[in-house]
Amino acid sequence: MMVHKLKRMLSKLGAGCINKVWRLGAGGRLFWLTLISSGESFRRFRLTIREVYFTGVLSLIIILVSAFFVGMVLALQGYQTLQKYGSSEAIGVLVALALVRELGPVVTALLFAGRAGTAITAEIGLMKATEQLSAMEMMAVSPIARVIAPRFWAGVIAMPILATLFSMVGILGGYLVAVPLIGVDAGAFWSQMQANVDWQYDILNGALKSVVFGVACTMIALFEGYDAPPTAEGVSRATTRTVVTSSLAVLGLDFILTSFMLAV
Repeated sequence: MMVHKLKRMLSKLGAGCINKVWRLGAGGRLFWLTLISSGESFRRFRLTIREVYFTGVLSLIIILVSAFFVGMVLALQGYQTLQKYGSSEAIGVLVALALVRELGPVVTALLFAGRAGTAITAEIGLMKATEQLSAMEMMAVSPIARVIAPRFWAGVIAMPILATLFSMVGILGGYLVAVPLIGVDAGAFWSQMQANVDWQYDILNGALKSVVFGVACTMIALFEGYDAPPTAEGVSRATTRTVVTSSLAVLGLDFILTSFMLAV
C-alpha cells in the first residue's frame, strides 16, 4: 500500500515537472515566433501605438498616484533614520536612489502586471475562447504577427516610460514632504541629489531593469492568454497565473540584475 502511494506521488511530481518544462519551452517558442514576426507590427506601427495607449496611457493613473505616495513615505521614513545620524540633508539622495535604482522599475512592473498584464491575458484568452485566433489562421492571417507582436512591443515601449514617470513623481512627492512639511533646505535637497545620482550607474541601470521587466511581464501575459484553455474558468486561471508568475519573475530578475550591476 505504501509503495503504491509512493509511486503515485512520484508520478504526480514527474508529471508536474514535465508540464512545467513543456510550458517553459512553449513560452520560449512563442517568444521566438514573436520576434521573427515583428516585421509586420513595425510596418503597421499604428497597431503597436494603439496597444501602447491601452497598456501605457491607461495605466498612468495608478502609476502616478502610487509613485506620489511611495515618494512621500520614503521621505518620512528616511528622514526619521537620517536624523539620528545628523544627515537629514541627504534625504533627497535617499529618495532619488531608492526610486531610480529599485522602487521605480520594480513597483512599476508589479503594477503593470496587475493592471495591463491581466487585461492582455484576459483579452487574448477571450479571443481564443471565441475562436477569433482560429478564424485569423483560416484567413491566412498570422495571429502572432497581428495580435501578439504589437502587444509585446507596446509593453516593452511603455514599461521604461512608466518607470521614468514613477521615479519623477516619486521624487516630487518626497520633495513636498521633505521641504515644505519637514523643513529640509531645498538647495541641499536638490544639490546633494544632483551630486550623488550617477547617470550611467543609477539612471541607465534602472532603465535597463525596466526594459527587462517589460519583456518579462508582457511575454508572460501573452503566453498565459495564448495558452489558456478556451473556457471561462481557463481564462480566469490564466489571468491569476499572470499576476503570480509576473510578480515572482520581476522579483527574481531584480535580484539577478542587481547582482550583475553591483559586480560591474
